[in-house]
Amino acid sequence: MIIHLKKDNILIKSWQNLNITYLEFSVHCPEERAFVQFSTTIDRDTMWQEILAKFKRYPAQEKVVRLILERGFQINDRGRVVSGNIEIPHAQIAKDLDVDRRVVDTTAIAIRDDDQLWNIFKNIRSMPFLAEVAPVLGLGVIEITPVDAAQTGLLGEVASAVAEYGLSIRQAVSDDPFFVEQPKLTIITGGKIPGDLVRLLMDVNGVRRVTVY
Repeated sequence: MIIHLKKDNILIKSWQNLNITYLEFSVHCPEERAFVQFSTTIDRDTMWQEILAKFKRYPAQEKVVRLILERGFQINDRGRVVSGNIEIPHAQIAKDLDVDRRVVDTTAIAIRDDDQLWNIFKNIRSMPFLAEVAPVLGLGVIEITPVDAAQTGLLGEVASAVAEYGLSIRQAVSDDPFFVEQPKLTIITGGKIPGDLVRLLMDVNGVRRVTVY
């Protein structure tokens, strides 16, 4: 899954393969009439560890941070937990986590007052996940369990295999190994999955198990 962001003379391409985020930057140089490209990688495990390290002395606050990340909630400039413009009651979050509401209040304010954290938590977004409704919509679902979640290139090989059978990919979502014990890659396709494709996917290097429905 590739995300394109363009700002001024910079084009950023971002794509994820389980626990690694790859960034490719293309910077337009008018005097050269060309783009200069360079790339880097971000280890998401390290990124999440750095975030949670700020709360390691406060286990209850760490629980709040994990829930906010897992649900894709944001923190607004008032120090409130929100989903878009919809405010999530802190009392409800506290009840779900079995912590005091003031813990949620304190955590949200701490995030807002930390520039590094707030730059992340004000921009993180949730998205509709189609896996459970795919059969109703006439779409196919492929769940890939990798041998090693740190292996690179798995998404590309799976996408190539799906394309060989003329299926479009409507959605590709990988679990974050930092939050999920046994991460999976879920592919939503534009049609039902033929048996031959399952056998082809099982032959992809690094695939432990393939489940379709």
